[in-house]
Amino acid sequence: MALILGNFSSQRFPSVPALPSMQRTSPSTKFRVASIAHPPKSKDSSKLIIKKPRLSPEKIEIFKSLDDYWSEKNLLIHLKPVEKCWQPQDFLPDPTSDGFIEQIGEMRERAKEIPDEYFVVLVGNLITEEALPTYQTMANRPEGAQDETGASLTPWSIWTRSWTAEVNRHGDLLNRYLYLSGRVDMRHVEKTIQYLITSGMDAGIGNDPYLLAIYTSFQERATAISHGSMGRLAKEKGDLKLAQICGTIAADEKRHETAYCTLVGKLFEVDPNGTVLAFAHMMWRKITMPGEFMYDGCKDNLFMDYSAIAQGVGVYTLGDYIDILEVLVEKWKVKDLTGLSAEGQEAQEFVCDHLPRRLRRLEERGERRAKKRQALPFSWVFNRAV
Repeated sequence: MALILGNFSSQRFPSVPALPSMQRTSPSTKFRVASIAHPPKSKDSSKLIIKKPRLSPEKIEIFKSLDDYWSEKNLLIHLKPVEKCWQPQDFLPDPTSDGFIEQIGEMRERAKEIPDEYFVVLVGNLITEEALPTYQTMANRPEGAQDETGASLTPWSIWTRSWTAEVNRHGDLLNRYLYLSGRVDMRHVEKTIQYLITSGMDAGIGNDPYLLAIYTSFQERATAISHGSMGRLAKEKGDLKLAQICGTIAADEKRHETAYCTLVGKLFEVDPNGTVLAFAHMMWRKITMPGEFMYDGCKDNLFMDYSAIAQGVGVYTLGDYIDILEVLVEKWKVKDLTGLSAEGQEAQEFVCDHLPRRLRRLEERGERRAKKRQALPFSWVFNRAV
C-alpha cells in the first residue's frame, strides 16, 4: 500500500474500515466498482511521496525467521480451540425446539425497532465478512508467508487457516440473522456478496509480508470498532440479541488485532527502518476497505453511499480512522525509534505528526458535510431511501 497525495473529487468518509472512495469504474465490464482515494493536496505536502518499500531478500528472511518458535508462542496463542469457540447457532432460534417459530417471531419483532440505516450498515458488515475467500488468498500471497501445500504445518500456515475458520463464523451468523429478521432483500444482498468475491480487492500489499502485517493490524481494529459500534446502536434500540451478536464478533476481531499487532511489534524490534517505511507507505496510500468494490447489480456508487451512511450513524468514521493510526503509533512506539535512515526519519515524521494533523483538519470539514447528507436508496432494504 502506497500513499500519494491527490485531490478529492468529492468528499466522502470511511466506512468499515477505510478512507473515502472517490473514483469508480463501470461495473459492466469487470463486475466491480473500483474506488481510489487519496488525502487532499496542501501547499506543504503536494510533493510528498512515500515510495513502496523494496521487498529485499533480507526482509523475506526476517519474516521467515519468525515463522517457527516465535510465531508458535506469540501468534498461535491467540487462536481458540474449535471446541471452545462459539458457533452461529448459539445465538439463533433453535430449529429443533417446539418454540422455533415463536422464537423467530420474537426476533422479528425486535428487528422492527432497528432503523433502515442500521440495517444498511449491518448488511455492509456482513458483505465484508462474506468476502473471506479474498482475504485468505491475500494472506497466502506474500513471500515468506505462504502455505506451500494448503495443509502446511508451519505456524504461519496454521494461523492463516485457523484465522480464516474463526472469521468464517462471522459471516455465517450475520447472514442467518439478517435472513430471519425479514428486514432486508436477501437476494440483492447475496448478489452483492457474489460480485464482491468476483471482483477481489487490491490492498496494495503485493507480495510483501511487512505490508500484510501492517494492513491486517489496522484492518482488524477497524472492523472491531465497526461491529462494536453496531452492537451499541442495537442495544440502544432494545435488540439485546443483535447487540450480543455484534459484540461477540467484535471481541474476535480484537483478539486477531492483538496477534497481528504483536507481529508488527516484533518486526519493529528486528528491522525498525524497514518496518517504519512499510507503515508510512501503507498510511500514505490509505488503508483500503475490503468492500470497496461492492456492487449490487444496479448502483455504481454503492460503496460511497454505504460509507456515507456508516459515517452518518457513527459506526465507523474518519475520526475512528485517525484514532487507529494514533493508537498504532503509540503501541509500536514509533516516535521512540532511533538510528533510522534519512528516508526512515521522514516516514517516522509522516505517521507520527504530519498525517494525523492533516486528517484532523479533514475531519472537521467532514462533520459539516455529513450533516447535509441526502437520503439514499438501497436495494438491500427494498430500495427504500435512508
